[in-house]
Amino acid sequence: MGEDRTDRTGGIWAVVPVKDLGGAKQRLSASLSQEQRSALYRVMLEGVLDALAGAARLAGAMVVTCDPWAMQLAHARGMRVLEEAANRGHTAASSLGAAHLASLGAAGMLQVPGDLPLLQATDVDALLAEHGEAPCVTIAPSRDELGSNAIACSPADFLPLRFGHDSYVPHLERARSLGVEPVIVKREGFALDMDTPGDLEALLAHPGPSRSHDFLAAMRFAGGASLSRR
Repeated sequence: MGEDRTDRTGGIWAVVPVKDLGGAKQRLSASLSQEQRSALYRVMLEGVLDALAGAARLAGAMVVTCDPWAMQLAHARGMRVLEEAANRGHTAASSLGAAHLASLGAAGMLQVPGDLPLLQATDVDALLAEHGEAPCVTIAPSRDELGSNAIACSPADFLPLRFGHDSYVPHLERARSLGVEPVIVKREGFALDMDTPGDLEALLAHPGPSRSHDFLAAMRFAGGASLSRR
């Protein structure tokens, strides 16, 4: 997505909801300071946006946020920004993005959070390769199969969204209640998100290349993060 794709409204678009970075990742407060949480989230978000920018099957990407730094980050990658008046939460931001894409006539939406440290463009393309014609819902669960770490919907606003720790099964049930059997895609890049000290440990234990891994490892080496042992 090196070129500016903000005027291409067809196809499937990614939506990335981003909170005010000053309050990012509160559930990690037992392991990381506010400054450390914000810094880690920034690195993860950069990685997620780069993965989306490199995905061949996406028509474009949209960041839904009221955070100026996140807006700048999106614009630098030729991505659209949908500005919120205030932080209304992950579900509200995702739903706002879905409604906006539907109004533009996009073929569908891929909702992706900004805290997937292992996400690669190949993961995005693999998920979209499994996504069918409308009406269709494709879900990538978290590693514990409790959360929904990515949801593709066609049409963009087809599925009522409600995120949280136990969102995966409810999203499956909502899709089935609408007469659609959801497609399930399990990929390492979607499976790991950063919500608990255990997730931090899982990232540190991952052998593959990841800017987030390297950043977290350097933070720990410098004595700045004792993680779950804090």
